[in-house]
Amino acid sequence: MLLVEDDEALGQQVVEQLRRAELDVAWLKDGDEARRASLEGLSLVILDLMLPGAYGLDVLRRIRERSDVPVLILSARNDTQDKVRGLALGADDYLGKPFWPEELLARVRARLRRPILSRTDALEVGPIRIDIASRVVTVAGREVELTKTELELLLTLARRAGSAISRQALVDAALDPDRQGTERTLDVHVSRLRKKLGEAGDRLETVWGVGYRLRSGP
Repeated sequence: MLLVEDDEALGQQVVEQLRRAELDVAWLKDGDEARRASLEGLSLVILDLMLPGAYGLDVLRRIRERSDVPVLILSARNDTQDKVRGLALGADDYLGKPFWPEELLARVRARLRRPILSRTDALEVGPIRIDIASRVVTVAGREVELTKTELELLLTLARRAGSAISRQALVDAALDPDRQGTERTLDVHVSRLRKKLGEAGDRLETVWGVGYRLRSGP
């Protein structure tokens, strides 16, 4: 597994604890280095948010572009919005600092007991099917051509199908913050996505005061 944590004392403590539990762990201390790191063979990434170099959520976004390896976020930022953003971007768990070492180890072991999805797997929500490996979207068997932003929006919503995701979390997950990272721009992309999905577009529901939800079920 991989630990990404810039705090020297905390990182050393976590590494020692995991190794005492006979778990193999590598340790990186910089966000830019973590963005470039190989994910091959990793069983878990433990990721701090406040890092030198790339911010932790940007590292998470980059990980999700390349892999479905489980990610457990460690952060002193414990407000609900940060947790929602992390989960929307594809984190599997979120542990606030300070934490008991025993709780971290318990969460790591619980996560390792769960199977890791293969990148060849597909997400299906009603008639919508997303092939994760090829990034091809079909609706009732008909291929739908989406832009990169539209695809990232759909993937984010499909991974949490049935749950409302805040507009800011969707902005963070799918939009380029330097070019189009605003909630108003998000609404435009959602409108276009609905149209491209055709009859299935009504599954992309507005949750007033929160954001959007991809309706699951029939």
